[in-house]
Amino acid sequence: MTKLFLSQAQLEEWALADKADLREGRLVVAAEGGSDWPLTPAVHVVQLVSGEDTHQLVSRVKTEEQLGRLGAEQMADSILVGDSAYEVVPGYVAEVGAPAPERKPNSETDLLAAFILNKMG
Repeated sequence: MTKLFLSQAQLEEWALADKADLREGRLVVAAEGGSDWPLTPAVHVVQLVSGEDTHQLVSRVKTEEQLGRLGAEQMADSILVGDSAYEVVPGYVAEVGAPAPERKPNSETDLLAAFILNKMG
């Protein structure tokens, strides 16, 4: 299973351009005939603002569930873990199945990866 982080801003840009949308916890890609993949709310931890990075969160992506286990509190574009504050980018983790050897090169997974790489590049 491959996991990709997609920022909320990126998803909003795609939605405004009618290229993809978030529906019922799933990423729906219009260009791929409405193919969809599960999304999990998450954050990308950009930098430590104050305190110490005792949990080594900087440059990592953490889901809401993982943050909850750490006792983290999220407020817009920041999280607090104990006495440490971090700047984060809100978004989602898209779970894309690993391609099986018998799958065609134009499988849904390959199409999603190409779509994301094209939009990020």
